[in-house]
Amino acid sequence: MSSFLSSIDMSATVLAASLAVFLLAGFVKGVIGLGLPTVAVGLLSLMMPPVQAAALLIVPSMVTNGWQLLTGGALRALVRRLWTLLAGIVLGTLAGGSFMNADGGRRAIIVLGLALVLYALAGLASWTPSVSPAQEQWWSPAVGLTTGLVTAATGVFVIPAVPYLQALGLPREQLIQALGLSFTVSTLALAVNLGQGGAFSGGVGWASLVLLLPALLGMSIGARVRGRVQAVTFRRCFFIGLLLLGLHLASALLRQGGAA
Repeated sequence: MSSFLSSIDMSATVLAASLAVFLLAGFVKGVIGLGLPTVAVGLLSLMMPPVQAAALLIVPSMVTNGWQLLTGGALRALVRRLWTLLAGIVLGTLAGGSFMNADGGRRAIIVLGLALVLYALAGLASWTPSVSPAQEQWWSPAVGLTTGLVTAATGVFVIPAVPYLQALGLPREQLIQALGLSFTVSTLALAVNLGQGGAFSGGVGWASLVLLLPALLGMSIGARVRGRVQAVTFRRCFFIGLLLLGLHLASALLRQGGAA
């Protein structure tokens, strides 16, 4: 076990904390249908560089979002409609290169914090933009490219893809499948990005596979309690938690300024 942990630069304490984080992240996804990457990368970045947190996310994100992608019968239609969004995600993620590794990951933590703050504020405000079919041809590639760049910088792929997909007015089942499609493509592009930078090695891959188990367990528990909690209240608590976490991460900029 010790050789395995050292191969991925992870102590037993950090591994235990990571298991707890993915259990919580899976629980959130089980209750509200999203949030696993956001919660996992956000909390893990408190104890490790975002690039390592993003690498540990790959297998749990791929499996859980792949399952979400395959539910429903509109996959082919969604791919035809959203292909420019998906292409933009891939291009933006690959263009981001090694941003998370730059400056020891300090800038990545700040950008991650700001992304979480924006996502939380949009959720708390129940911001519901609207995009007409005529606007999609322009917005889809732009949103995809921006989402890819944010993914490359933070490992989180909800901004601005999630608000944009919600703005399309898709039926609920198609929206869930579209989110799964977007997240799966983002995860694949992120895996390629991290692999090219050497961050997603064999040891990290095995660790990511291990963390799939608490993520699935958390999703199962969350799905069971979904009907027993007020969805609106839970979502509000979720976004408040993200806001506080984002502010804490983003305040690294102020701490660096003070140290300078």
